[in-house]
Amino acid sequence: MAAFCRGRHRWKKINCLHIFSRKLTGKVRLFSLGKYDYDMLVIGGGSGGLACSKEGTKWGLGGTCVNVGCIPKKLMHQAALLGTAVKDLNYSVAVQNHVKSLNWGHRVQLQDKKVKYMNLKGSLVDEHTVRGLNKAGKETILTAKNIVIATGGRPKYPTNIPGAVEHGITSDDIFWLKKSPGKTYCSLNKLLHILGVVVEIFVMFEFGCPPFLFVQQMAGLVTDYMEAYGTRFAWKSVPNRVDKLPSGALQVTWTNTQTGGEHKDTFDCVLWAVGRAPETKALGLDKLGIQLNKETGKIIVGADESASVPNIYAFGDIGEGRPELTPTAIKAGKLLARRLAGQSAELMNYDNVPTTVFTPLEYSCVGLSEEEAEKRHGKDRIEVYHAFYKPLEFTVAERDASQCYIKVVCERGGNGKILGLHFTGPNAGEVAQGFAMSFQ
Repeated sequence: MAAFCRGRHRWKKINCLHIFSRKLTGKVRLFSLGKYDYDMLVIGGGSGGLACSKEGTKWGLGGTCVNVGCIPKKLMHQAALLGTAVKDLNYSVAVQNHVKSLNWGHRVQLQDKKVKYMNLKGSLVDEHTVRGLNKAGKETILTAKNIVIATGGRPKYPTNIPGAVEHGITSDDIFWLKKSPGKTYCSLNKLLHILGVVVEIFVMFEFGCPPFLFVQQMAGLVTDYMEAYGTRFAWKSVPNRVDKLPSGALQVTWTNTQTGGEHKDTFDCVLWAVGRAPETKALGLDKLGIQLNKETGKIIVGADESASVPNIYAFGDIGEGRPELTPTAIKAGKLLARRLAGQSAELMNYDNVPTTVFTPLEYSCVGLSEEEAEKRHGKDRIEVYHAFYKPLEFTVAERDASQCYIKVVCERGGNGKILGLHFTGPNAGEVAQGFAMSFQ
């Protein structure tokens, strides 16, 4: 359980008003003027009764919930889930098989919807024409009134680092490994994802915190948790080269940008998570004059997903400023199809899209960060409620819950409109998506 604290705060210098209470005892008649034996009498020693009565005193009771209800039920439920999970130890093969089944399922759905699927590599000839090439190099010319680009992106390699491409893998590869990657070096930079599924991980950041975690405070919680469970971090460091040793091990050399010191270590696997690049280079967009962001390579689009050239549309990961999230792309694609068919004028709402980072301790958020709320509304016009809490499933296992945290950013005054929610803990994604509904 968590009790929210209210007030201004800064990380690791939190001054909270927990509870102001007037203790009530069986002997004190503070406001009764002798008319009653007690100021308050509670009938029932369950969770509700205890919460009420403990404002004044402590009773050694528990009621149904504590002894034979909610708490032991949830803990036994957790034990049952763990028992079932033991049977799922060969999970990587099951994941690969499931992904293959999804691919086949998509083909079946396209057939059911009368959509013609063509396995071709496409490029634009003009605003109504696409050239497609099959694996044998055979060309097919297709025309359409409107052309929609939804090619997504691919993980990038740091091609400036010797040995990076030859000896490293990306997130596209990690899911299809035949065996555990073992001791893994993971280099992260800018927009990144940590994969906490291997035996031993060494994570390197060029900057002071993982930028994909959006908020320095939440990044600190997640990385503290990972360090406690064995992940090694090299802060403000950049890789120099990767060499394959005669033994087959991979030697990574890196430099600490603060001290200038050079370091080396050997690993079984090198994973590059240095961001993603949009699949736009081979589309021939420059020939049509379609505007791109020169830094990201993404297509500049309007609110209706239209590109700078008529009849060309783009959405999903290749749209500049669009969140790189699958559910968002699915919704945007459906709305675009309805508009092009003249069935709707509804635009995609990209505000307050919930996001989850599946680090070992999950982080999820929706709405504004505290820093962004201060910029938009002013420092004195926001109120922050926050609390550390201990998940029930952590209790019997005696797991450290010092990084489980929730923060709610609100407008000060009025009805206290919630501007942002930030949450670290088990199943953070499931928690946030429920709250996200109230933001719309």
